[in-house]
Parts: sequence; structure tokens; C-alpha cells
Amino acid sequence: MKIEALDTLFTHLEEQLNNPPSELRRLFHGRGQCFEGLEQITVDWLQAKESTGQLVVALFKEQTPEFVEQLVVKLNKLAETSLWKVANGTSILLQHRYQEFAPTQVVWGEENTFPVVEESNLKYQLELKKNQNMGIFLDMRYGRKWVQTHSEGKSVLNLFAYTCGFSVAAIAGGATQVVNLDMAKASLGRGRDNHRLNQHDLSKVKFLGHDIFKSWGKIKKLGLYDLIIIDPPSFQKGSFALTKDYQKILRRLPSLLTETGEVLACVNSPAVSTDFLIDGMAEEAPELKFVERLDNPPEFSDINPESGLKVMRFTR
Repeated sequence: MKIEALDTLFTHLEEQLNNPPSELRRLFHGRGQCFEGLEQITVDWLQAKESTGQLVVALFKEQTPEFVEQLVVKLNKLAETSLWKVANGTSILLQHRYQEFAPTQVVWGEENTFPVVEESNLKYQLELKKNQNMGIFLDMRYGRKWVQTHSEGKSVLNLFAYTCGFSVAAIAGGATQVVNLDMAKASLGRGRDNHRLNQHDLSKVKFLGHDIFKSWGKIKKLGLYDLIIIDPPSFQKGSFALTKDYQKILRRLPSLLTETGEVLACVNSPAVSTDFLIDGMAEEAPELKFVERLDNPPEFSDINPESGLKVMRFTR
């Protein structure tokens, strides 16, 4: 990246903080390749309504000491502005995503390692300084909103549930049942906490800490489902490889869906396009027809739309 491009970054941040969001939001997305010289940096705003906010700056590739030094200088100057004071910010953090465990340094203020944030009037518990991912994927904001809007009276299966963001949205939207499945039991535990934060009826929610490919019988026993959500990682060591294993899931869908069921099939790898899901579904589950690709939030603009998040809707 280029030191001289930092002026562009901070001009953009000042514009965003002039009317600061009152909830969780990405403020700058260099990863979309739309800002020359800033391709390996993102900036997120962590906040719940009527609360203080934290600014999290993430570097995805090691930079020169000069670049990092100038970035830190400019971040400290930002914290001295009236814009920052009006935004009610309490800390500025710099996360080195290219290093193991993504270590985070406090640039300014006092860090809240376990912030509760809000999105679409729903609360989520995050955790900083432990993993690369803090507990929710911001680019899936429209996907969660779609699920919340279309879950009334439905039974939902949430595969690769992580911290159950889709599940929280579905229950908030009136789902009668959500079955969450993920190998990471700690993530499911955080998902349970997210439901509690929103005072949801946990009798409607199930948390299965299993390998998906060894659990089809249990999944089917709890179905059929009106909505199935598939949001896998690109790679999960020993359990899932996107291009090899996604088709194994697609071919199971017809036996798990109700007669009017639908699917949100997601993929967030620049290595595969929308055709990967459209063609894969046509081959493995031809009963399901492609309807639409959901928009990504505008703050995640990408010079190549096929490189970003792809959320594809299919119906029977």
C-alpha cells in the first residue's frame, strides 16, 4: 500500500464520522480494490445504540514500518477532532490480520474486549483479541435482514452456523424453529449467548456441535425445513473444502426441504463465481431453481462483484 493514499482513507473516515452510525458498520473497505494504495486495509465501527463506539482498523498484509507509523499518527490525530468526540468513540484499535491470531494493539483510548453491538435492532456479543474474526461477518448484513424478514412461521436449518447470526435474525423474524449446526461448540455457545441477549425463547433453538457430513440423519429427524441457509468457510482443516465438498451438501437439499422450501446458498471466496452455485445446484438438486442474488451492503463495494460475498436464493 502507499503512504500517500492514507489521506484518502482519512478523508473517507471523516465523512463517515460526520454522521456516525449508531450500530455495527464497516466504514472503509479497501479489500474491494476501489481505493488505489489501500487494498489491504478495512475500518469497522463497533457500537450499540445509545452506547460508545470502537474503531477497529485491520491490516491484511504486512506493511513497512513507515506506513504503520504514519497510520498510527493519523489515527491519533483523528481522536483529537470534534468529529470523534461527537461520535462518542472510546478506543481505536489496530489489528494485524496477517499474523497468527491477528494480534490487536490499542492505538488510542481504552479497549472493550467483549463489546455488545447492534445491527437492525438485534444485539450480538463480540470478542476481540482472540481470533481473526470477532464474532459476526459485517458483509452479511443484508442476508441477516432478509432472513429476519422472511422467517415468519418457518422452520429454519442454519448450516455452518458460527455464532448463529442467522438464527438470531430468524427467531426475531418469527421462526418456529431454528436448528444450528457447526463443529465449533464454542461458537455455538456464543450463539446461545446472542439469543439470550435478545431475550429469545431458547426452546425454539437447537445447537448441534457436529460434523455436517456425519449428521444428516439427525438433521433430517428434526426437519423438514422451510428455509435452509448454507454459509460455509472456504476451508476448514479436516472437515470442509469449498470446491470439493459444497456439492455434497447441495445434493442433500431436496430431501430436507418442504414442498415450498427455499435455500440461501452463500460463498465468500474470490476464487469462485456465482456460476459455481448456480451450476452446482442445477447439477446436484435440479428441483431447486435460482431466483436471485441478494445485494451486498453498499459499504462493501467491490471493483469485481464476483470477488465479494455471494448470497444466492433458490426455491423449489
